[in-house]
Amino acid sequence: WNKEFKIASKINIHKMEWTLDYEDLKVNPLLKSSGQQEINKLKKEYGIKIPSLTGDCFMQKPFWKETNKLVLKDLLNDLKDICIASNKMGIKIIVIPIVDNGAIENKTQKNNLLSLLLSSVDFFRKLNLMILFECDFEPKETSCFISQFPEDVFGINYDTGNSASLGYCCDEEFKEYGDRIKNVHIKDRLKGGSTVELTRGDADFKKIFKNLRSINYKGNLIMQTARAKDGDHEKALIKYKHMIENWIGER
Repeated sequence: WNKEFKIASKINIHKMEWTLDYEDLKVNPLLKSSGQQEINKLKKEYGIKIPSLTGDCFMQKPFWKETNKLVLKDLLNDLKDICIASNKMGIKIIVIPIVDNGAIENKTQKNNLLSLLLSSVDFFRKLNLMILFECDFEPKETSCFISQFPEDVFGINYDTGNSASLGYCCDEEFKEYGDRIKNVHIKDRLKGGSTVELTRGDADFKKIFKNLRSINYKGNLIMQTARAKDGDHEKALIKYKHMIENWIGER
């Protein structure tokens, strides 16, 4: 992981989004003082910022689905530790994916998520964190869901590939909850399928970027793009970066 800073700087990428998996969570460098020191050294050396974090760990072990009180306590302590570490490292955004294994399946799970997170609003505010949901609800349901959370602390992480896979219309998505989008993941997926190279799937990037301009979006664009089939990930990222810059510049 520490080699990625030099590579990113070389190809003129100066922001990264940290990803946390539940496996080996306790020894992730973000959560250890020695790791934090190394991250800060690398950030300074290569001019890299880490403004956001994707908590795949929450999707892998969703606290809103846990019925065992002792396990739930441990999962919430993990959330607390991640928030404190993020604050120390200058991370302002934590993405909670409520998709795949973390997808909300019933009203009880939705109410659990609401109550558990709303009870921590003051904690998030104190740490100057935004909690963003990446969800698979239809646009109107997403709008209804996010409206239950205060705007200064909670928002939406918009994933272009996931929306394409689900067959959602980006015009409708931005109409329903565009004002709550605070972070964007750029990827492409086939409808009902997996991640593919940008423009090889069903994401309409010209329309997506038109909508981003319509809401005057100033947040980050995080590449979660398909990995290079030939293993030359640097070349693939440079290609994708140029594509995204062209979409940004179009009018």
